[in-house]
Amino acid sequence: MIGLIGKKIGMTSFFTEAGQNIPCTVIEAGPNVVTQVKTEETDGYSALQIAFDPKKEKNTTKALKGHFARSKTDPMKKMVEIRRFDEEGSEPILETPKKAGDTIKVEEVFVEGDFVNVIGKSKGKGFQGVVKRHGFGGVGDQTHGQHNRQRAPGAIGGASYPARVFKGMRMAGRTGNSRVKAMNLEVVKIFPEKNLLLVSGSIPGAKGSYVVIEK
Repeated sequence: MIGLIGKKIGMTSFFTEAGQNIPCTVIEAGPNVVTQVKTEETDGYSALQIAFDPKKEKNTTKALKGHFARSKTDPMKKMVEIRRFDEEGSEPILETPKKAGDTIKVEEVFVEGDFVNVIGKSKGKGFQGVVKRHGFGGVGDQTHGQHNRQRAPGAIGGASYPARVFKGMRMAGRTGNSRVKAMNLEVVKIFPEKNLLLVSGSIPGAKGSYVVIEK
């Protein structure tokens, strides 16, 4: 498995050669810099630590300054660890093995037609009721004495038995702001000169939020 850190730019549409109009999400995918290479011998597992989006040195802690200095890279805002599963006999993930300080570009990882998973943090919607949070239909029209309870959840448990509310009951609560993975999105177009990636459909998160694209 390999992936890149990107930033959600927004949505657009793309016309294929057959004339089909496909809704797409534009992602600024990299370039990412390798800040650490973890191996079985030193760390107990194999992984690449990659970083994206430069930030000011004055806003970086001393610990992170030292970490970035070891890889001879500038401080970055977002770091992610991509685990690698290099089984014997399998094809190498990257044509050229990467070391700390190297750069990974979008065209090195993805090609048009690939199917990828995109991980992001969904938009936070605050404390919401059951209609918005779980799609309840409410109680319908104002009948049978219902005054202003159209969006109420209804009964949530029994009386003397079981005398409790079961775990997992769908109720009101905090909505969104959680890690979400959108799976099997097709890479429709790549613009390597601008580090842009067009994937079919929508992805979690607001504009400008960080995402991880993996395949």
